[in-house]
Amino acid sequence: MPIARTAAAKAGGAKKSNAKHHAFAPKRPAVRKVSQAAVALFQPPVPIAERHAAGVALRSRVPRESHSFWMPASDRPDPVDIIIASDEGREENLIPIRHTRMVSSAFAFLRGSAAAMAWDLSRLPTTGVRVQACGDCHLMNFGGFATPERNIVFDINDFDETLPAPWEWDVKRLAASVAVAARHIGLTDAEARKAAYATTVSYCDKMGRYAGEHALDVWYDKLRLDDVLKEFDGDAAHRVRGRIKAMEKKTIEDHYFPKLTENVGGMLRIKDAPPLIYHHPDQQRDGYLQLVAEAFEGYRQSLPDHHALLFDRFRLHDLAVKVVGVGSVGTVCWVTLFTASESDPLFLQIKQANRSVLEPYAGGSLYGNHGQRVVAGQRLMQTASDIFLGWSLGTLHNRHYYVRQLRDMKISALVESFDFDTLQTYGRICGWALARAHARSGDPVVIAGYVGGGKVFSAAIAKFAMAYADQTERDHHRMAEGIRDGRLAGSFETGV
Repeated sequence: MPIARTAAAKAGGAKKSNAKHHAFAPKRPAVRKVSQAAVALFQPPVPIAERHAAGVALRSRVPRESHSFWMPASDRPDPVDIIIASDEGREENLIPIRHTRMVSSAFAFLRGSAAAMAWDLSRLPTTGVRVQACGDCHLMNFGGFATPERNIVFDINDFDETLPAPWEWDVKRLAASVAVAARHIGLTDAEARKAAYATTVSYCDKMGRYAGEHALDVWYDKLRLDDVLKEFDGDAAHRVRGRIKAMEKKTIEDHYFPKLTENVGGMLRIKDAPPLIYHHPDQQRDGYLQLVAEAFEGYRQSLPDHHALLFDRFRLHDLAVKVVGVGSVGTVCWVTLFTASESDPLFLQIKQANRSVLEPYAGGSLYGNHGQRVVAGQRLMQTASDIFLGWSLGTLHNRHYYVRQLRDMKISALVESFDFDTLQTYGRICGWALARAHARSGDPVVIAGYVGGGKVFSAAIAKFAMAYADQTERDHHRMAEGIRDGRLAGSFETGV
């Protein structure tokens, strides 16, 4: 007599159990589907020579010279219409500030019109080789910042539009920004072309270097302060060191804490400075604090356990809207004040994350929360990311957010102070940082095989950059007309 019978035998009583259905026999594991990555785990790696040859072969399908082409498509939307469409979902009271900042110069317009350039890039020849793209790759979205180990590195520092996409799109936007910036500071077109060319040559050179390195060496590589300073001449290097020293003196507790806060009735509060810093009317709603608590609980869950434990040391005092950037103006950006003690502050910046401008052309995000999309892209592209980098959902308006520290030893370029040599050098450093970021997520061997020595490809990109600088100036002019005829709210004043 068997020790036990299966549930089916008990229920029906018709069949006797056998060994494989015995109650104490091990259960057969359920069949599970495995991912493509899991399948690839057991496949031999593609030889370097084959990957390089695949990159070279792409030249016959997409000649490197073809990247020089720029002519607006016949169905290209009016840039004013693109701006109006990109205003959708932004805070209405901030839209005039956005337009005013964008119209202040062609360079500012380029920085705020990633959506227009994404449309244009999608109509151009592409190799089809994808990387984790920045999506808004211009000169002002690079800079220096402190790693968690408090070392200064240089890297991309804005990922609002990041998405897997063709690598050429980032290169073209970066080179175009160099050309537009050159004109903005009064350089000649010959100098603008040379600077755009130098930027792209640097990208190609560094990509060739990464193609020859081990995967872990590529991942660990970073642009340290000394690496950056070696690229500048003596005077420029001295100026950069001076700015870094000044930045290091502006600590959160000694500089930003007294500058951004005040004591009101014994309570710490962020100072209002409208229209750029203010407390939002939503904060007067019933139940608003509960919504804030829920949003921060979601943020906390997005942090690694050891960073969440550190976050738990802090207590929230206040939050307010803070207007930042050019392209981001109008999307909700909060600055929040926490303290672990009366002299131990932490400022977190909470930025609204919308759909990437690349999505209509490169495909949708893998993530349901666009804040998570931004965070995942940043962690993939950056050498070292903020320990408080995370994401959450604001349920009041169903907005997606990502979170990071505010002004954690950050330094950005003062393009208006550049001369030709400084712009060209800075462009080379940005090209280097972009190549490193692309090499982490894409295949540097294939890209290096395609660009080869870099001269042909870089000459093509420089030609494109100059043609697109012309387009940017035309679009900037159209925006100015849009403000004059009332289609766009804004003014020609500066300082907002």
